[in-house]
Amino acid sequence: MEMEMDMMENLPSTISPLLLRSMASSVFIYADKLFFNLAEKFKPFEIIRYVLITSFLFFLRLLSFLFLSDLPPKSQSHVYTFNPPKSNGRYLIGSGVSDSGIAWALSQVLSIVNDIPVSSRKYAIVRSLAEGLIEENRREDAEGLREVNRAVLSSAFSRTLSYLEAAMVELGQDRIGHDGAGPAPVQYWVKRALRVVRSVGDGVWAREGSGGVREDVIRSGNSAEKLAAELLWLAQKLVDCGFGEEAVERWASASNLASLSLLAEPRLQGSLVKVSTFLFKQARDMEMALDETEEFYEESRRQTKMKMLTSWLPLLCRASNGTDMPVLSINEKAELEKVLEETIKLLDHEEQEQVLSLWLHHFAYCSSSDWPNLHALYCRWCTNSRKLLLLH
Repeated sequence: MEMEMDMMENLPSTISPLLLRSMASSVFIYADKLFFNLAEKFKPFEIIRYVLITSFLFFLRLLSFLFLSDLPPKSQSHVYTFNPPKSNGRYLIGSGVSDSGIAWALSQVLSIVNDIPVSSRKYAIVRSLAEGLIEENRREDAEGLREVNRAVLSSAFSRTLSYLEAAMVELGQDRIGHDGAGPAPVQYWVKRALRVVRSVGDGVWAREGSGGVREDVIRSGNSAEKLAAELLWLAQKLVDCGFGEEAVERWASASNLASLSLLAEPRLQGSLVKVSTFLFKQARDMEMALDETEEFYEESRRQTKMKMLTSWLPLLCRASNGTDMPVLSINEKAELEKVLEETIKLLDHEEQEQVLSLWLHHFAYCSSSDWPNLHALYCRWCTNSRKLLLLH
């Protein structure tokens, strides 16, 4: 009960940074388009655009740091962080199974899957080996092996999230002002200076205990699209093993990654939409399977759904869903709209207001997409709000 009260007390402080980040992202996207058009005519604006984008990425990291600092100690203990702890160069995978040979073997194989590029002829072999180990553990139907799959797959999912976020930050830096012939001299030195500023920020971030992904973890095989595809694969494996809530919780907490996704290339956005679609459906299925007596878990999952909606609904509205190579089919889009409606309807009235306000903002300002269309749900919420006002 005390934990539930803490969750309710901290809800406003949780939502405010999310809305602030969303509003800042919208303003930034508009400003970036303006400076991009001006930069084509006037070169100095290209440097200003670069500074703007770098400052925005630094702001996202700073906002998360300030948010964590403002939370009371009890709440901070429940905040998810991307970065899995290390011990002697190896990832910890949980007490009780970390010393198991099969656990370390599976952890090593999944780490290699992250590291090597898809173009390598060994990639398919290593990934097939990982699938075989996971399936053999699952078929044994032993509690110890179930725990191995849960701990190792959860750790791999967290690690891949960290690598993907770092890769997307680097992509955002490297794409700025690049015209195919290398950066101009002034841009080069501006970029070097801002990289120093960012590295100082990373150092502060690490000293404060929030961790941080160093540049040396972004290895040659870690292209952003590859990592996004591996996230979907790991999420599917977690669901197959009966631990879908592990992937859902981590994806819901990946708010920095969600903000970066709004600036990503269309192909990468499409990959992230596929992950979000899969995990939104899993969250809905988990809700349907929830026992009515599990009050604590019901409250915890409600908070997870709220985080997932506020983090990833903007991407669904803004991601490129062209007709040439659509990310989702018409039926898949209709199914996800239904899932979103069912998920939002289970929230409190005030939480529905926050989510629907966020949806309307991104839906209205994105001219390239008319999905997901939650207009009917929004109208029903307005009708209920009107009735509540008249009732009181």
